[in-house]
Amino acid sequence: MNFFKKIFGSSEAASDEEHESEYAGTSAQNSHLSLDEQFIFNFKKNGGKFLYCENKAEVAEQFENILEENDWFESEVLCYEPALFSLLEENKLFYNAPSKPKFLLASCENLIADEGSILFSSKQIRQNKPNELPANIVIIATTSQILPMKSDGLSAIKRKYERDYPTNITTIKYFEKAKEEDFTQYGSVAKNLYLLLLEDL
Repeated sequence: MNFFKKIFGSSEAASDEEHESEYAGTSAQNSHLSLDEQFIFNFKKNGGKFLYCENKAEVAEQFENILEENDWFESEVLCYEPALFSLLEENKLFYNAPSKPKFLLASCENLIADEGSILFSSKQIRQNKPNELPANIVIIATTSQILPMKSDGLSAIKRKYERDYPTNITTIKYFEKAKEEDFTQYGSVAKNLYLLLLEDL
């Protein structure tokens, strides 16, 4: 049985609150956590919303659930990746030169386990800085994109793009507004972020 089924069950299974109880009191630095567990623990601790998908049909279904939950049908969307356009077209979302996009739909370069962050480049977000992106973000990624540290992500980018090397390599780490006393998030921009994680291993 794969790791995600073991922890999360099917997509209709228990709520996030029940899953979080499994991680209560767990330190992300604990060596007994697998890479996948470490990423999910840190990602959820940062306020990210995680949806596990076994196949592309489930990705499409969960994407529709997100649209319904937020009333985003027939909205403008920021999306720079032609591979994702069909998902937008199926749901009557407008992505040609949006003036007020409700959310960003993107893939990413990698998922960074030790930070619970998402690594982007100009391939997904062009030259936009995080604070220039919509407050709401929906990311589609795969389990094979989970890497231990940011340095591993940078190495993976170098290997992936031998000639057409991307610019604007950045991470987004915080997915909810910081508590007033939390100075570690000073200067960061919190995003309402959904991660649709597709099993590909």
